[in-house]
Amino acid sequence: MDTRSGFGAGGAARRARGLAVACLLAACLPVLPAARAQEWDSFHGQLSAQKYSPLTQIDADNVARLKRVWQFHTGDVSDGTGDLPATVWSATPLFANDTLYISTPFYRVFALDPASGRVKWRFDSHSTLKAMTQPALKTRGVAYWAARDPQPGQPCQKIVYLGTMDAQLFALDADTGRKCEGFGRHGVLDINAQNTVHAKYPLSLLQPPTVAGDHLLLGWAGKDWAYAQAPPGTLFSLDARTGRLEWTFHALNEEMSRVSGTANVWTAVSVDPQRGLVYVPVSSPSPNYWGGYWPDDVPLATSTTALDLETGKVVWSRQWVHHDVWDYDINAAPTLMDITVNGRRIPALMQSTKQGFLFVVNRETGEDVWPIEERPVPQGDGSVQGEHLSPTQPFPTRPAPLLDQSRKPEVWAPADIAGAGECSRLWDKLEYRGMYTPPTARGEGALAYPDSAGGVQWGGVAFDPVGQTAVVNVSHIVQYVKLFDRKAYDEADSGAGNESGFAPQQGAPYGMRLEVALNWLGMPCWRPPYGELVALDMHTGEVKWRRPVGAAQKYGFFMPERWGSPTIGGPAVTAGGLVFIGGSMDAKVRAYSLKTGEELWSDQAQAPVVANPAVYSYHGREYVAFVAGGNSIIKDQVGDQLVVYALAPK
Repeated sequence: MDTRSGFGAGGAARRARGLAVACLLAACLPVLPAARAQEWDSFHGQLSAQKYSPLTQIDADNVARLKRVWQFHTGDVSDGTGDLPATVWSATPLFANDTLYISTPFYRVFALDPASGRVKWRFDSHSTLKAMTQPALKTRGVAYWAARDPQPGQPCQKIVYLGTMDAQLFALDADTGRKCEGFGRHGVLDINAQNTVHAKYPLSLLQPPTVAGDHLLLGWAGKDWAYAQAPPGTLFSLDARTGRLEWTFHALNEEMSRVSGTANVWTAVSVDPQRGLVYVPVSSPSPNYWGGYWPDDVPLATSTTALDLETGKVVWSRQWVHHDVWDYDINAAPTLMDITVNGRRIPALMQSTKQGFLFVVNRETGEDVWPIEERPVPQGDGSVQGEHLSPTQPFPTRPAPLLDQSRKPEVWAPADIAGAGECSRLWDKLEYRGMYTPPTARGEGALAYPDSAGGVQWGGVAFDPVGQTAVVNVSHIVQYVKLFDRKAYDEADSGAGNESGFAPQQGAPYGMRLEVALNWLGMPCWRPPYGELVALDMHTGEVKWRRPVGAAQKYGFFMPERWGSPTIGGPAVTAGGLVFIGGSMDAKVRAYSLKTGEELWSDQAQAPVVANPAVYSYHGREYVAFVAGGNSIIKDQVGDQLVVYALAPK
């Protein structure tokens, strides 16, 4: 089925009435973890993306006794100085079928004993190890499916799925690691066969599919900032047993697909199985920093869109950035939560964004829980031709923005002094008129705060459903973006790094440059903190506590922890009253009190833990697992370490 962008408020209202009747008949329950509380069998722990464990063996009183019980090194790591590109290992370990499953940036899978790390089986996809769409080799892990009616003696009644950068989806028997012959072509499905429009790069499978019943919900990643016309974004629903295509969701209509592209789904999705709804975070259209080819509204781009799980039809959609020319992709699965506001229980959805916004809506209808206001935003300065900016953008009123985007961030005096006024001079050359200051071709460009790497990244929001507390990590990073006409771009282009530098936007009249605002020593030009952990009371939307998270690091030296660190990867919360998180430059893993935000425990890992942790129980013992793989967006340090913790005996 080919589902395009048509939808309407009337349809959403009718669907909502139908859901209400269905929930009355079926006694819809709050979104809570699965009955198999000991498992962590999906990327975010649960289809709701709550990243919540109901386990209580490790708690705020005893977490200081947490010890490393085993570690495993995959050997699949590269710093980029040899023949292979650098690795970015962001995989969340999955615990299911009494096994811990992990994939590597070399597109291998390891099945490990969850108590010891002993290898049960391993699988090598022999994938092409080239950075075809990304600046590095990258994976965020595997997915797991189990039949509800397993056939005795038959293989592949439990399946592990591995995606690769060259768009191949492998289905492996979860017990043996052998390919499932009945899936695709002898256990492999070529997703790139669907790549038929502007096929300039493969539809890279870096995010594992989301498993919902017998459906595999599969998006893909592309090559940012490279082309004006690129493959148009799609989400595929596949049969979990066979790989047969069930339906396809397109965020762009046919006309937009001809002149633009992407608006893809490169991160995880959320699912409410009881309501039969899939919640899709949609990215921005290409070429990301200029929108002259799409002057009309593109309603499903940079949105959260709810689809019918069985058909892929749009039920409702909320666009969070109109005419997105800032690369503000919706980059995290929305977190589904049942909250009580003014005495009324609401089936809610919280969507975090790169801007540091937390939009909260009713997940049945898409209607506001707290008011979301359309406010006037800055318009262009006349230096960019052919642009058609939106006069307004949506702003949440509660929770309040996690970052103060209303004014240009203050210059940090130590960096300015060390750079002999370099930061102040840069600030004077950067335009900033508040959130949504558009890209410019003048001066050094427009200051971008938050930047495209995100206030909140793909780790998303964790949620304690008992205390109704949401927890999210947010980075404070200042970048600046400048557009160059084609002639000026060709003269200025001096290369690019990971999420920074020059990018051509081929086919558009403008190339672009995006840089982090640093002095010549590499010191941030803006005042700390550089990263925080924030807890919110979801009865009211108010902040319960916030604190710096991690420590920044430069030239081997740790900065004071009160400055915090930029982070990649998200938190997990537990019924034991804990928040577990890595993500920081100092390559530490930490536990915080869910109640107060106090740091209760930490340990040093091999590299920054740019992945969500997993919490599981095996033979009565609770474990916390982290992948320490690194990401050059944080710093140039890579690793191949899976490290697992449990309580030491008294």
